[in-house]
Amino acid sequence: MNAINHSRELMIEHGMGMLGAWALLNLLVSGYFAARTDTRTEIHYFHQMNIGWNFVNAVLAVAGILRAHPNQVAGMNLATSLTEQFTTEKILLFNAGLDVAYLACGSWLRARAASALQRPERLLGFGQSLWLQGGFLLLFDLGLYLRYHSFANELLGLLPA
Repeated sequence: MNAINHSRELMIEHGMGMLGAWALLNLLVSGYFAARTDTRTEIHYFHQMNIGWNFVNAVLAVAGILRAHPNQVAGMNLATSLTEQFTTEKILLFNAGLDVAYLACGSWLRARAASALQRPERLLGFGQSLWLQGGFLLLFDLGLYLRYHSFANELLGLLPA
């Protein structure tokens, strides 16, 4: 069971590293382009939203990496392991639901831009950013959930018959 717990924590740590890499890439690219685009354009607002969004992603990634302890799970009993397993699964599924809401909000912002009297380009850019970020996070959260869920089967296999 120690090997399962270690692998599980290590996978979460690597997942948070991937989220951090995504955030850093977005911060660099959008930071570069936000400073070099006309502030009255959709693309400027797209990059502006990406900066804000990925600042939060970077903070979450760092917190997740600091929270993961792959070398400190030895001795965890089966009940605690299962509780940790299912708590993390619920968080990942909840996040996937939020990601769908981000995609819907992006669509709403883009539709709202058609009738906006002031700065429709802002709504268009923000909506496009929500599509990109929500889409990435949906794939990320569902992918992490599917990989993480395989550990549940291993842990449940340890239950007495």
